[in-house]
Amino acid sequence: MSARRCDALSSTWSVDEHLADVLGAVRPLEPLELSLLDAHGCVLVEDVTVPTALPPFDNSSMDGYAVRTADVAGASEEFPAVLTVVGDVAAGSGELPEVGPGQAARIMTGAPLPPGAQAVVPVEWTDGGKGAGPAAAMAAASTDPSGAAGEVRVHRAAAEGRHVRRAGSDAAAGELALAAGTVLGPPQIGLLAAIGRGSVRVRPRPRVVVLSTGSELVPPGEKLGPGQIHDSNSFVLTAAARDAGALAYRASAVADDADSLRDAVEEQLVRADVLVTSGGVSVGAYDVVKEALGERLDADGGAVEFRRLAMQPGKPQGFGLVGPDRVPLLALPGNPVSSYVSFELFVRPVIRTLMGLPSVHRPKVRARLAAEAPLTSPDGKRQFLRGRYEPSEGGGTGGVRPVGGAGSHLVAALAQADALIVVPESVTEVAPGEELEVLLLGVDGSAV
Repeated sequence: MSARRCDALSSTWSVDEHLADVLGAVRPLEPLELSLLDAHGCVLVEDVTVPTALPPFDNSSMDGYAVRTADVAGASEEFPAVLTVVGDVAAGSGELPEVGPGQAARIMTGAPLPPGAQAVVPVEWTDGGKGAGPAAAMAAASTDPSGAAGEVRVHRAAAEGRHVRRAGSDAAAGELALAAGTVLGPPQIGLLAAIGRGSVRVRPRPRVVVLSTGSELVPPGEKLGPGQIHDSNSFVLTAAARDAGALAYRASAVADDADSLRDAVEEQLVRADVLVTSGGVSVGAYDVVKEALGERLDADGGAVEFRRLAMQPGKPQGFGLVGPDRVPLLALPGNPVSSYVSFELFVRPVIRTLMGLPSVHRPKVRARLAAEAPLTSPDGKRQFLRGRYEPSEGGGTGGVRPVGGAGSHLVAALAQADALIVVPESVTEVAPGEELEVLLLGVDGSAV
């Protein structure tokens, strides 16, 4: 056993020391060229500019008639402008009729503005052509797209550019469409498609595999036997990894057997950029994770170091780089709240670092303690309590109310929390109304 590993087992690490050691060992994933839908949720690594104007041509924003403004100036219900309809223009039309003085072209939404036309009057501003109502006229257009509709009476004037989407009004050629570092959500994917990009260069979403350990664990939906509990950790952690942006996979729970766990880890390495285990990291007789992963796992010396952290919950932690590709493995404690808090503090930043995001942590705010009694905290430990954050309506300091107790098994209370209340190591009591640091759950760091 190395001197460093002996020191790790015998000393206590601070939260910041452990986090710095973990993040210092991981680097963003190498970029890939991916098709648009495969790039959904990934981080762009290149600036994308608009190759041609968007939209690429002047087009109509309404079903109606393309006209010259001078021909409809002063038009009213009493004195309509009577125009000759010279043709129809549908979306996707190639050959366009020219609109001259006293003329109009029937036009559909999205269709290119024909030469000579300066504005579009909606069909509701007309008699629909040939004396028909608007609905009948537009139906006639769909059945007779090639011929003119005779005359149309326009009842309102239209200024130049009215109901016309100008070329480049959405984005001009050469303009920056998306900057490097952008997370590609549905609107960004839509923009890339609109400007003609079929693929983009991104950092892929990390593949995270979650393993729970414990012979007492039974999958949800199955009947419990004596001494058994349902495996919730693997579901919480897999969902949390997906929420962080990863492609996360839940593997079946592993019994308390070191050989079985080593086999499971080696089996999952081929599809993992990060491995997360829960349970078996304390000092009990059946703490199989320490037994299985504390020894060297491969010829390259990959192993997991187990540490005691000055925090509550989540004192026991493990971290190492394993396998030929040196995949980060984070071993979290088995109590549900300890496991989830540990994920938020250590695993989520790893995932977001691999994605290449500039902000990897949950946002922090200051909030006043909204409680009837003081909070107590152990000396020398940084405590993370579940809470409900209440922002101030006036934009000042908000409040935070504790949810449930400090027990690391209180899953029901965790489900009601949207924040973690942070009590520093040197503070043993916090009075109602005092300010504390709060981590906002469910909010990305880039959002604050």
